[in-house]
Amino acid sequence: MGCPFPQPNMTLEIALTLAVIALTLVAFIREWAAPDVLALSILCLVVALGLVDATKMVDVFKNEAPLTIACLFVIGGALEKSGAVDRIGMLLRDRLSGNTRTAILAFSAVTAFFSAWMNNTAIVAILLPVTLGFARSKDIAASRLLMPLSYASILGGCCTLIGTSTNLLVNGALRDLKVEPMSMFELAPLGIPLAIAGIIYLTVFGPKLIPARSSITGSLDIESRTTPLYHLLVGRDSNMIGKPLFQTPLANRAEGIHIMEVRRSGARVMQPLSEIVVEKNDRFLVALHRRRGGAAKAEALFASIGAELLSTVDGIVSELVIRDDSSLIGVSLAESDFRQQYNSVVLAVHRNGQNITDRIATLDLEVGDTLLVITAKNNLDALEATRDFVMTDKAETHAPVVERHHKRSHMFLSAGVLIGVVLVATLSDVLGRVYPWIPRIPIHYAAMVGALFLLWMKVMTPREAHASIDWQVLLMLYGLLGLGMAMQNTGTAEWLAKGLVNFAEHLVAPENLPIVLLWSVFLLTLLLTEVLSNNATAVMMIPIVVTLAGELDVSARPFIMAVTVAASTAFALPMGYQTHMMVYGPGGYRFVDFLKVGIPLNIICWIVSCLLIPVVWPF
Repeated sequence: MGCPFPQPNMTLEIALTLAVIALTLVAFIREWAAPDVLALSILCLVVALGLVDATKMVDVFKNEAPLTIACLFVIGGALEKSGAVDRIGMLLRDRLSGNTRTAILAFSAVTAFFSAWMNNTAIVAILLPVTLGFARSKDIAASRLLMPLSYASILGGCCTLIGTSTNLLVNGALRDLKVEPMSMFELAPLGIPLAIAGIIYLTVFGPKLIPARSSITGSLDIESRTTPLYHLLVGRDSNMIGKPLFQTPLANRAEGIHIMEVRRSGARVMQPLSEIVVEKNDRFLVALHRRRGGAAKAEALFASIGAELLSTVDGIVSELVIRDDSSLIGVSLAESDFRQQYNSVVLAVHRNGQNITDRIATLDLEVGDTLLVITAKNNLDALEATRDFVMTDKAETHAPVVERHHKRSHMFLSAGVLIGVVLVATLSDVLGRVYPWIPRIPIHYAAMVGALFLLWMKVMTPREAHASIDWQVLLMLYGLLGLGMAMQNTGTAEWLAKGLVNFAEHLVAPENLPIVLLWSVFLLTLLLTEVLSNNATAVMMIPIVVTLAGELDVSARPFIMAVTVAASTAFALPMGYQTHMMVYGPGGYRFVDFLKVGIPLNIICWIVSCLLIPVVWPF
């Protein structure tokens, strides 16, 4: 059979672009640097190689997708701060029975619903401690609930245009390619059936496929998780006075003695413990705790060192999961001065299914690491406010009535703004098609107005709004857009598309080419997004499939929808999506657990999507 689509010649520009794509794949897979650093470096590289004109480099910053995402981060942050999701999660925790399947169904449905409108990382961060609390109270293995929580957040994000940053990035790329952008609910006919199918799969087969595993604290009973913290005063007759702190009994970690804080003359001593020499009237906040029991006895210890017990405060053994934008990534506990900065002591680090207890002070921290810490209960809010961690415990606060009403008004305002942004963008688009005199209000403008309204109404402060934006995501998007521009400018997208068409044309009849290529494109995108950033995968695939559709002389819509959804269906590997890493430690998972549960879910999404897409968006 002859080749109806002549393959363009390989040029130097195409060869260089393919080399950059290969370098991008390796860099992201090997994690040579942070994603935003890699993406911006790629942008500079394509300009340096002449693949994108230096004067055109700023065109990537004209794409409205990152602006839209930033504004939606602010609106989502307001919803998160108002406690809207948290309240519904608490309601589930209090009302649900201890049936595992019922719990998976309920928590997955709530997660999927909110993920359709908010950043899925934020949803998982909010519901993680609620789910763990429910699992502890109902004596259910937390692992059975946390993996469905992460998967449901991804499935929910496939239902609307604003569900994930990937959807918005694809939409921006379509505008750059002069292709009709997506409407707010264009993905819904595919995303909703996928979410339903996925949640049914997790509810029916999850309890059988997901092992019952515990995290570090999962093996501790509630009495062991709570521990008193002791305020001590060094008396004038203490045998510790004049000695380096590390040479005193208080430095004996083998006895479960952990120094939380040192105060002198009313102020905290901010030196490393190894540099402190004990003085008269020094005050210490000390925890006595060992994971397997056998810690030093308080009365005997304090008497032996000549210290007076002033008071006790409630402490808790909790878990902190390192977020993907944490300032601690690549930094050791010693370098960060963790004890001083966070008023907590780390007992162990959970990584890749292993509990690390030796030489943890010099261990460089990674995304998804789970830290077992002792801290004061009243310090949980401060830890959460740092946004360096996902908290696995919630501080039970009893706010005054006035404050509760204030937060309730913020909840209604935040939810109202989100609904307003969706309605304005949707209705103006739909009505504008019928009545040309009605202006179409783009989503980025509606989202910016909504975010500004929340700032004017003081639902959020400017500082809180800045903190709610994931700047790493935005910078990464800008950098990756340069790669997409290079693929278009150099003809690489056309070269790859024609090559793919010509290869398939030799294997199947011409009338079957579109459907075969649809299944192939979805599978290729799915496999790439397991090892790459989902945004990087989408940026690379969209120019290729738009060109591919033109070569086949069919509608590009089916291929665009396939790439958009497949770029978010990363279920098989724990590093495939940031929410997987958030639940990895608290769920006590191993690498193989995600393969066992995620691969069937990938196959379900592949089959359901490729059957539905040609029906909803005909070729």
